[in-house]
Amino acid sequence: MFALFLIIFIIVILLFLLSMLWPPDSPWSPWWRTTPKLARIECKLAKVHKGDVIYDLGSGEGTALIIAAKEFGASGIGIEIDPFRVWISKLKVRFSGVSDKVEIRRDSFWNQNISEASVVFMYLIPKTLIKLRPKFLKELKPGTRVVTFVYRMDLPLIAKDDKAELYCYEIPKKRE
Repeated sequence: MFALFLIIFIIVILLFLLSMLWPPDSPWSPWWRTTPKLARIECKLAKVHKGDVIYDLGSGEGTALIIAAKEFGASGIGIEIDPFRVWISKLKVRFSGVSDKVEIRRDSFWNQNISEASVVFMYLIPKTLIKLRPKFLKELKPGTRVVTFVYRMDLPLIAKDDKAELYCYEIPKKRE
């Protein structure tokens, strides 16, 4: 029994380590934790304020949403498919005292209607960003800010932080 537990534990650790080195053209996104510092830069870059509704696609542990709620007055919805990360983020949201402002959903963001968003955060690979563009143009209101980390997206760029590798886009009024 102990040997089985040890094997499962080693596999989980190896998968975690592999997710940090995952190639950019793979079908999955790497699991990099958003630091509070990076979350603050995201919020400032997107000019997050009270009344904003943030959707975090692949929200991980919910750090960006917690910072946005506590420090910037926004509310948010995290969409995360990994049950372990959902569990962690729900605990973090609860213990951070922002349960009234932040909701975590276990689902694929492809299944979610994101039309209520005024801001979207994400750290996703280029292939996924290309596939998301039509969903954004269909569901998001003009003026919605979209923040990506590391990888760029084909939308009008309105702000960037080269040092932090953050890019802020805006959904245009004229749709293609």
